[in-house]
Amino acid sequence: MNMKGLIQSPCSSSSSPSAFLRPPCLTSASRDSKFPLLLPQAICTSQRIYQCSGVHMEACHNSYLSKHCMVARFSSGWSETQSLFPKQSLKKSLLPPGVLVTSKSQDVSNAPIVGDDKIGVLLLNLGGPETLEDVQPFLFNLFADPDIIRLPRLFCFLQKPLAQFISVLRAPKSKEGYASIGGGSPLRRITDAQAEELRNFLWEKNVPADVYVGMRYWHPFTEEAIEQIKRDGITKLVVLPLYPQFSISTSGSSLRLLESIFREDEYLVNMQHTVIPSWYQRKGYIKAMADLIEKELINFDCPEQVMIFFSAHGVPLAYVEEAGDPYKAEMEECVDLIMEELEKRKITNACTLAYQSRVGPVEWLKPYTDETIIELGQKGVNSLLAVPISFVSEHIETLEEIDVEYKELALKSGIKTWGRVPALGCEPTFISDLADAVIESLPYVGAMAVSNLEARQSLVPLGSVEELLAAYDSQRRELPPPVTVSEWGWTRSAETWNGRAAMLAVLVLLALEVTTGEGFLHQWRVLSSLL
Repeated sequence: MNMKGLIQSPCSSSSSPSAFLRPPCLTSASRDSKFPLLLPQAICTSQRIYQCSGVHMEACHNSYLSKHCMVARFSSGWSETQSLFPKQSLKKSLLPPGVLVTSKSQDVSNAPIVGDDKIGVLLLNLGGPETLEDVQPFLFNLFADPDIIRLPRLFCFLQKPLAQFISVLRAPKSKEGYASIGGGSPLRRITDAQAEELRNFLWEKNVPADVYVGMRYWHPFTEEAIEQIKRDGITKLVVLPLYPQFSISTSGSSLRLLESIFREDEYLVNMQHTVIPSWYQRKGYIKAMADLIEKELINFDCPEQVMIFFSAHGVPLAYVEEAGDPYKAEMEECVDLIMEELEKRKITNACTLAYQSRVGPVEWLKPYTDETIIELGQKGVNSLLAVPISFVSEHIETLEEIDVEYKELALKSGIKTWGRVPALGCEPTFISDLADAVIESLPYVGAMAVSNLEARQSLVPLGSVEELLAAYDSQRRELPPPVTVSEWGWTRSAETWNGRAAMLAVLVLLALEVTTGEGFLHQWRVLSSLL
């Protein structure tokens, strides 16, 4: 599928037990404090400990976008996190990067990091077709995911037929793209290499762990990785999506699938586990991205005049505005952090952020990459350095969409010099930092930290975003219209209106095909194998 936050510094300490309810001090200090790690002392920019009625309470101010939290370690061993914001304000909140959701309770302050346990790390990724013959079934798996294409409840039975229809329709064009990059996606090979390097770094840091790869839409599927984890007798598992920023359609989809697998398996239910929902703020990741940008800039004749062009994978606008997806805010903060790191190195180039890979008639996050490239050319920008900000591995969206389509568009638009920062891959600073993230999360394996005390235990992050998702998904309702409708009844985008009409026609056609058993889809045997 061609698919800033307030800076908080520690306030002066107070002996009053209620002092932790006061807002943290705000300064214009460096954002070094904005890289929360997964250990308590790293998550909090300020920390106070209280002993009240036999309950050990530790209050912290989370450095993420002014969100306050209270962590309480009760004598029973539970570790609970409560939002100090009222529930009605949750929709304006974002997923705290340090929120960890796990299956069993224990006192994380006294938990051994390794001990006699067998440690496993599960890397989650999208997956990609390895041969041209894999393209159509891969696309089917992609579009059959309800987190990718949302249908109204009345039409849920059409999810697979619609996925089959779209995958067959798009396969020829997609095959051309994969053929141009060697006949298949390199994603599995690169992810396997990342897993091996992560394992090596963990062992070098005295954490003997096995690392597994679970893909969402192609081999090795998440289910395959879980079976291997069970065969190896893993007792503690750290789940690490290879998406720096959290989104419903990427990390959210993978975690939702993983949750359903865990719920149905007694072995997995009893296995201690934890999740690292997003990690775009980590210093190692930011440094690795800045290193790659700095290295590519020196290849230009006038490096200081180069526009740094961050291109991220897009998501439907309704996911952000209606479903509370934190992706856009996390992406913008990520770009800010990288540029601040570059500024420390005296690199002060102009930059911009746009979103690529939109499909379908709905409105996606703007600005769009292709439109932005044209505008930059019209404004006289001569040199552009593309940075694939949301991708840690090379695949079709970097190798074909950016390197071929967008480069050609840029040159046609008047941009004279084009460059592209490679995806992180197995860059040592990046992989070593992922190993540190895993190690820092181990004391939390088996603990539980949630923002809603009555929330169910699950792998899906139970921060404010999950509360929104839970409410939104409880009845699998259709997403609201993604564009504003004018007072006299027309949308602002005729293309979007026409696209909706076309989609409605497709749904009606499919419904007739299914109910009557006749039509050209049956003649093509597109639906007969599914019904």
